[in-house]
Formats: sequence, structure tokens, C-alpha cells
Amino acid sequence: MALRDRDVIVGPGEFIIVPHGTEHCPEALDGECQVLLLEPNSTLNTGNVETEKTRLTLERLD
Repeated sequence: MALRDRDVIVGPGEFIIVPHGTEHCPEALDGECQVLLLEPNSTLNTGNVETEKTRLTLERLD
């Protein structure tokens, strides 16, 4: 995980919690990166910008 001030190596089966408001960029060093995001449903999928890709109504996994 690339953070503004450092990189954190996350191995298979590991996870990282990125604190709210921390600029981050997941990246794969060997070709593939799978990411699971857990965010409040009030978080827009397009950040602070509303475009045609913005989803205002989110699906819920039950």
C-alpha cells in the first residue's frame, strides 16, 4: 500500500487498516492486486466529486 510518506508491504492473507483521511494507493508489485473496501454507506464512490459515475444509492450485501 503506497501512503504519502511510506510504502507498506501487505503479504497474502494479511490486511491493512488505513485511517480515515489518509491518502493511499493500493498497488501490486507482482501484477495483481485485490482490494476489499469497507466504508460507511455515506462515502461516495467518486470521492468529493459527483459525476455520472457517482452512485448515490448503494447496494447492500446481506
